[in-house]
Amino acid sequence: MRPLSLPSATTAITGAAHGMGAEVARLLAARGAPLALLDHDGAALSTLADELRPVAPALTAHVVDLRDDAAVFAAASEVRAAHPHLHALITCAGSSMLGDIDQLTLEEMRWLMDVNLWGTVSITKALLPALRLQPAAHITHLASVYALAAPAGRIPYAMSKYAVRGFSEALRHELEGSNVTVGAVYPAGVRTGIILHGRYAAAIPPAVADRAAAAQAAMYHTDPADAAALIVRATERRRARTMIGREARLIDALTRLAPVRYWGAMRRPLRDAIDTTTPISPEDG
Repeated sequence: MRPLSLPSATTAITGAAHGMGAEVARLLAARGAPLALLDHDGAALSTLADELRPVAPALTAHVVDLRDDAAVFAAASEVRAAHPHLHALITCAGSSMLGDIDQLTLEEMRWLMDVNLWGTVSITKALLPALRLQPAAHITHLASVYALAAPAGRIPYAMSKYAVRGFSEALRHELEGSNVTVGAVYPAGVRTGIILHGRYAAAIPPAVADRAAAAQAAMYHTDPADAAALIVRATERRRARTMIGREARLIDALTRLAPVRYWGAMRRPLRDAIDTTTPISPEDG
């Protein structure tokens, strides 16, 4: 398979203003790569674009809410006009949601599905025609270790990431034999702050949600820059499946060996991170 040379190829990145998206953008910008950066946070996106343009002059920034289909296709038109030769799409946009089935509303769950799943689907569909015009192109979708194993207390997040995994695999099969390849990346425990800045069910007391988020964040060990390097490498090599972090490789093996009973091994390590019901005691402050 023909690899991509991203320093000479144009890459579109969603969720580019924060977290792994920003680190991927920084890594590619340092190589002088042409970039189309997309994010809903206009202020943060503008700040990042100003930081990167001195080393990546062929960079454009596009403010877009990926939940808005019309806005997504309008932004895709802007990207195609600014970058006639688009070679790669890396979808890093996403959020998290804490809460169990009794705490979450359907509206809260749908919101996360709109962000994590439909935002990924819509930008992919909107930019796929441009990718098809190149001799070789690749799409990298950021999934999650929770697209391999579904923990309690993370129903909407696991739903959305399993769906991203299914979308990625089905699209890869549809495009088999074409110039466009598709891959998914499965990170575990990247220190981006997504869990600390994500949403939680309105029914959860804020202090309880903060405690659960902090317990989850304490389990994250991978540096975002290291994760970004693996994402870029997976895109360049047009890989179908990439694990990031030791935990991801362990969970991948665990779910293959015990597809029904894997939760027994995961329950105890995740106990505090999935506890959104125990009240804060006076000793906790």
